[in-house]
Amino acid sequence: MRFIIRYVLMSLLVFPSQVKAQDEPLLSLDTIIQRVSRNNILLQSYELKAEGYRYSADAATAWMAPMVGVGTFMTPYPGQEIMDERDKGSMMLELEQQIPNPAKLKAKRQYIASLGNVERAGRAVTLNDFKAQTRRLYFNWLIARQRIAVLRESEKIMVTMKKIEELRYPYNQSQLSGVFKATAKIEENNNMIIMQQGLIAKSRAWLNSLMNEPVNNVFNIDSSYHPAFVAALSYDSISLASSRKDILKMDESIHSMQLNIKSMKREKAPDFKIRYDHMAPFGKMMPNAYSVMGMISIPIAPWSSRMYSSGIRSMQYNVQAMEKERTAMIRESQGMLYGMQYEIQSMQTRIDAMQQKIIPALQQTLDANFLNYQENKLTLSNVIDSWEALTMMQTSVLDEQLKLYEMIVEYEKQLYR
Repeated sequence: MRFIIRYVLMSLLVFPSQVKAQDEPLLSLDTIIQRVSRNNILLQSYELKAEGYRYSADAATAWMAPMVGVGTFMTPYPGQEIMDERDKGSMMLELEQQIPNPAKLKAKRQYIASLGNVERAGRAVTLNDFKAQTRRLYFNWLIARQRIAVLRESEKIMVTMKKIEELRYPYNQSQLSGVFKATAKIEENNNMIIMQQGLIAKSRAWLNSLMNEPVNNVFNIDSSYHPAFVAALSYDSISLASSRKDILKMDESIHSMQLNIKSMKREKAPDFKIRYDHMAPFGKMMPNAYSVMGMISIPIAPWSSRMYSSGIRSMQYNVQAMEKERTAMIRESQGMLYGMQYEIQSMQTRIDAMQQKIIPALQQTLDANFLNYQENKLTLSNVIDSWEALTMMQTSVLDEQLKLYEMIVEYEKQLYR
């Protein structure tokens, strides 16, 4: 009867936690990245800016509003002697319209529209940074879960040794200090588990903020995911220029500046203006009259041409500087990516050696010492030493794996930056 009651109580305690675990959605890395790309507020701002430039480009082709004026024409001041009817002056209506050069408007519209492409390229750069940040947080969470699994497995061994010490103590086959030492190691192990749980909570909150979700939104990750390093086939200038988002942004900026130069060169073209005047005389003997005038600007005048000619020269130097900067970025990336590739491969070889040779040897040492301890041929301190050596090496392997994952993240960030 006591066993049945204990079983029922354990079921009531475990069942809610199982239901809660089942209710937590499982998000893969690709799913989180897709949500960041779709929902992140900062990324949305880039598209809004690009849309704003599209409307600004449409506005650049608009004409100035026509001017309408009403007043008097050649009207004498009060008190002046009027000799003739025509000296009374006229009521004047004036209409004026500026007619901009169509080539100027088209060039300006193309330049402003290109700024939207620069903003979209800037979004791609920021998205690449967010992807790298998302991967780092995901991998930190993944390694933290693996650390917890290692610590819980190690805890089982220490709990077993504590029970053995407690059983032996009444028969003077162990010392009370052994029980206390085992208890301290178990509590130390629990503290490390709590620290890893804190890292998981931190990663979850940060990922929620990147996805524009509530910070306390609960979800879980795919613990079976293992990042794999795939080296690029080549790091030539063409492939890097097509894959790196910052190079794409640089290309869009250069193209935009070239369109600006084209727009400034169009300042040499003249603008037009037309004006119509209608005069209704105050004197009855004078007929109605009108005046039509067409005007054209002369932007090639020396005192006005300096405004756009110096600006064109300045923009041309800026374009040349950006092209040099683009080439330098590609050259720097080539050396960096080759170096990171070799470093990652070296780290993988090191981790494989630790997992396949060192950890099995330490596990065998712990198993042998634990067997001798059970037969009362070895003290607890010797078993704890071998237990700590194995746990420390397993933790070190996970630390090295996290470094490897972060190196892969940085490599992909540089490759697609």
